[in-house]
Amino acid sequence: MKRRTLLKVGAGGALVLGLAAGTLALLTPGRRQGLLTPAGRALFAALTEAVLGDMLPAGPPSRARAIAGQLSRVQDTIAGLPPAMQAEVDELITLAGSAAGRVVLVGLLPDWPKASPAEVVDALQGMRRSSLAVRQQAYHALRDMTNAAYFADPSAWPGIGYPGPRPVLAAGG
Repeated sequence: MKRRTLLKVGAGGALVLGLAAGTLALLTPGRRQGLLTPAGRALFAALTEAVLGDMLPAGPPSRARAIAGQLSRVQDTIAGLPPAMQAEVDELITLAGSAAGRVVLVGLLPDWPKASPAEVVDALQGMRRSSLAVRQQAYHALRDMTNAAYFADPSAWPGIGYPGPRPVLAAGG
């Protein structure tokens, strides 16, 4: 293939992907007015089960409360990001929450609520080991947001042996 043809194909592909992402954002956003939509909640609930696993309570009512608290913390974590990063995260959540994005970007066939934690872990590991930088970056962003939100909660600290921040001493004291 000639260089000029390759550039045209690349530019055309980028345009199509940009239009598809924009269309997805209009149809099924992952967040709306700073809150996770049902699609965003399903995505992060599945990620919470897969990434945090045994750190969550075992009993169904306690586990459900822990996941609900985690979803609230994820919203707070995203809200604390600069606006430009929030926009990028919104695009990622929208894309990963869509059927096409879940299959192509994440590599997960079942819908988020129907996927087992083991299936989600396998898909995440596929993203982590992918030769495509965009899949690796998406993996790190999704995993890091999940972990950041969880470990921002002081009730999670004893499980990892973190005593909490040291008190700040006043000058001269």
